[in-house]
Amino acid sequence: MQYYLPREQKPNKYLDQWVEIDYFFIRKVLLNKYSYAFVVMPGGYGTMDEFFEAITLIQNGKTMRFPVILIGKEYHEDLFKFIGTMLKEKTISPEDANLFLFTDSVAEAMDHINKYAIQGFGLKRKKMMKAFGFLGEQ
Repeated sequence: MQYYLPREQKPNKYLDQWVEIDYFFIRKVLLNKYSYAFVVMPGGYGTMDEFFEAITLIQNGKTMRFPVILIGKEYHEDLFKFIGTMLKEKTISPEDANLFLFTDSVAEAMDHINKYAIQGFGLKRKKMMKAFGFLGEQ
C-alpha cells in the first residue's frame, strides 16, 4: 500500500531541504508546528485542507496567530466569495475573516509576514547568500 502522494509530494527547485513523510497527517502536524507563516498558492484539495486547518487552529487558539496569506486573487476569488457567504450566514465571525490576507502583491505579502511573523514573534532575518548565477538564480 502506498502512503505517499504520488504526484504532489516531490521537491521543487526552491527548497533548501526535503523531508519525505509517509503519513499525510504527520506532514500536516509538522507543517503547523514549525511554521511562522503560511503562503497559500493556487492548489488542490490538500492545499485547501491545509489552509482551512491553519485558520481553524488559529481561530480556536490551538496554535499561534501567524500570518496566512492567499496569493492569487483570480484563482481564489470563489473561495473569498464563499467566506463572505459564511460571514453573511453567521457561520463564522467577522474576526475570522481577518485571519488571512488575500492578495496578488508580493510586496504586500512580505510586509504582512514582516509585521506579523518577523516582528510579531521576534524572529531574526537570515542573511541570504549571494547568488552565483550559474544555476539560473538571480
